[in-house]
Amino acid sequence: MRKQSDAEVFRITGARQGLADDVRGRQRRYVISMSVRTLSVIAAVVLWNVERYVAIVGLVLGVLLPYVAVVIANAGRENTPSLPSTFVPAPPRPALGAAPVAGPAEAGPETGQAFRSGDPQGHG
Repeated sequence: MRKQSDAEVFRITGARQGLADDVRGRQRRYVISMSVRTLSVIAAVVLWNVERYVAIVGLVLGVLLPYVAVVIANAGRENTPSLPSTFVPAPPRPALGAAPVAGPAEAGPETGQAFRSGDPQGHG
């Protein structure tokens, strides 16, 4: 049973198409491929004494198309489509700025001077 409406249908979900529709599509592709194979074999028989090279191409198609048709028919279901892009991303947050620069650094072991901390009692 097919719908009689010609209205355009919009997909609003990420769900796959129905299993019956998927099987029907694979069967249709298989029948089309087998029809092309049958026509190529008939053409090969008819053209064997007229155009031998065309007949050989028809026979090669007749041998290779069943394999291709089966692989296509058994390829499985479609991948799950991505969801519609209705999500509006948030604006980017500003990055943290550089740390404030402190006053002059005390001399340490890297500079060759002894590191001294200020002793509040005057020892040292």
